[in-house]
Amino acid sequence: MSVEYVKTDEALPPVAVEEKARWTPGKIVLWVAIALIAGLGWTMIAIVRGEQLSASWFVAAAVGSYLIAFRFYAKFIEWKVCRPDPKRATPAELNDNGRDFTPTDRRVLFGHHFAAISGAGPLVGPILAAQMGYLPGTLWIVLGVIVAGAVQDYMVLYFSTRRNGRSLGQMARDELGNVGGIITSIGIILIMTILIAVLGVVIINALAESPWGVFSIAMTIPIAFLMGFYMRYLRPGAIVETSVIGITLLILAIVVGGWVHNDPVWSEVLHLSKVQLAWGLMIYGFIAAVLPVWMLLAPRDYLSTFMKIGTIGLLAVGIILVNPKVQMPAVTPFASNDQGPAFAGTLFPFLFITIACGALSGFHALISSGTTPKLLEKESQARLIGYGGMLMESFVAIMALVAAVSLDKGIYFAMNAAEPLTGGTPQGAADFITNKLGMPGIDVTPEALEQAAHDVGEASIVSRTGGAPTLAMGMAHILHSVFGGPAWMSFWYHFAVMFEALFILTTIDAGTRVARFMLSDLLGNFMPKFRDPSWNLGAWLTTLVMVAGWGSILVIGVTDPLGGINTLFPLFGISNQLLAAVALSVVLAIVVKSGYAKYAWIPGVPLAWDLAVTMTASAQKIFSPNPKLGYWAQHFAVREKLAAGETSMGNIQGEEAMRAVVRNTFIQGTLSVVFAVLVLMVVLMALYQCFKAVTTGKVTTSEEPAVPTKIFAPKGLIPTKAEREVQAQWDAFQKEQTQKVEAHE
Repeated sequence: MSVEYVKTDEALPPVAVEEKARWTPGKIVLWVAIALIAGLGWTMIAIVRGEQLSASWFVAAAVGSYLIAFRFYAKFIEWKVCRPDPKRATPAELNDNGRDFTPTDRRVLFGHHFAAISGAGPLVGPILAAQMGYLPGTLWIVLGVIVAGAVQDYMVLYFSTRRNGRSLGQMARDELGNVGGIITSIGIILIMTILIAVLGVVIINALAESPWGVFSIAMTIPIAFLMGFYMRYLRPGAIVETSVIGITLLILAIVVGGWVHNDPVWSEVLHLSKVQLAWGLMIYGFIAAVLPVWMLLAPRDYLSTFMKIGTIGLLAVGIILVNPKVQMPAVTPFASNDQGPAFAGTLFPFLFITIACGALSGFHALISSGTTPKLLEKESQARLIGYGGMLMESFVAIMALVAAVSLDKGIYFAMNAAEPLTGGTPQGAADFITNKLGMPGIDVTPEALEQAAHDVGEASIVSRTGGAPTLAMGMAHILHSVFGGPAWMSFWYHFAVMFEALFILTTIDAGTRVARFMLSDLLGNFMPKFRDPSWNLGAWLTTLVMVAGWGSILVIGVTDPLGGINTLFPLFGISNQLLAAVALSVVLAIVVKSGYAKYAWIPGVPLAWDLAVTMTASAQKIFSPNPKLGYWAQHFAVREKLAAGETSMGNIQGEEAMRAVVRNTFIQGTLSVVFAVLVLMVVLMALYQCFKAVTTGKVTTSEEPAVPTKIFAPKGLIPTKAEREVQAQWDAFQKEQTQKVEAHE
């Protein structure tokens, strides 16, 4: 191995270590073994039929594929397109203000980034898509993330870092022109309102009327504050120590939550309705988005990352030890019809918009061009944070899918069918599944559903839509077999609810902050004062506008007569993937304009697939004559019934409920049209810029001029021997400087 020590100032220790590793027989054997394990896993999942499939094969196939992709494909993109400069300072170093810009330890930043991108999507999408069987979802989650999702996240993060941490809207304006930038910004802001609102619906569905869950989640806020102040003022740099304190307090919060649940006074106080939780979430979103990053966002993200990675790792171990059998078939009838109880629509295109996060998510591009590039210490860390963080989220999606397909099919469909279908009762759910579901081979009784609810300490599990309760149930079934036995079912269920809620909360506050940045940039075109990051009033006003936007959709979702998640999630998925099309279009334009046209296929292939999926799905939601599928079809059908004086239609009962459906479908249908038109305009502008760059042969860039770095940080999570030696030099140097200052004073 050759080692080069990079210096930018002779008075300072090296600022980077460039190491070129050589292939050895041991490394070759290792990677061949990884490839064989992954290949065997895929063979069992995709080909073998007849006997019940072991869930352990999903872990083998996914992990092996991720390792190969990170080592080879991500490295290829780094070498050929990104080309990080070890001498170049990042925006975090250049603009360090202790609030939005600050160099952040890569381990903490990996946690923050992973926590911010891993909201409800990788939990909800795979669980809803499980109604189509385990095979289509598994293929899309693993292959999609390697070729599309992780590519988008990595390249957006890197290009934003090279452009002083500019947002996706700003980069669109630079690459596509002012009109393209404004259209992109408007589209992103509108899409963000849907994305954050649906995340909120998911968490509220999990926490509504659950004092245990409400208490546990509420306690994460003061714990995060404690960690933030501890790391900033009391024990700077004591990351491991702070983590141990935070995790201990989290576990204690869950235990105390059980006591709260059984206390007659506190259980009543924290027994909150969906509307009450919606208002509480809006208040929280505003406060979290305006506070300094170090105070709440970064420490809670870091804390939740330990929970997330630890829990997913624990679930993976549980799957290997328990070796549960997959209950769901490889492909179900709902893959080819539009009668699915979780959502309506066939495999293409709706599987690919239902499973967004975990495979390809446009929301991630906002984080990769929002908070994360403002915290990145070194350009060389972008592959770890961007590509590696997305692979970790994909693994979360795989674990969610496994948890869902390992559940009894009757319990799965009872939990994920909307209340209008089940009546919200065990008897109604059993009748629906037996007589109306349309899937043979399912045996479920009201007694079994009541017992399942009792086992996890809940009053009911029927129509607990949103995916989060289903994942919690699946995790409880697997983990109690390894840790604690049947008596621990309720603990593991509420542990999982807390784990999921942490995912979602961190995405809501990070998403609101990013949306505020986007709105400030857009308003800055007309009033430059809004672009001043030190103008607190502007930050508060833009945050308030965004919270009001997603909050209004949130209230619509939690009060929707048809079950908010069932009607909103398709729009969530389409919006998310349309946003991915915007991000990939901007990346494509940057790649081609920078002189790398021969590598345009890297963002171009996922862009073409994403457009095919989203435009087909949008067309069906807009133009389908089937009221179960098309927003406008349902809108006009219900409106005609109302005009005729009728007060019910199918599962919609009551005049008020019917008027709510008319209002909601109008909003959803209108947004579907607006989103599709805006995104098509952005894509066409990007293609025009690519055509112009290729035909003229001019290489143009909107990168900021390079400034030499004066700090050091390792590339990977675990520093190499050479990096540890350089870090020791910096520690000694900083100690010497401190002593000089003290002596001078």
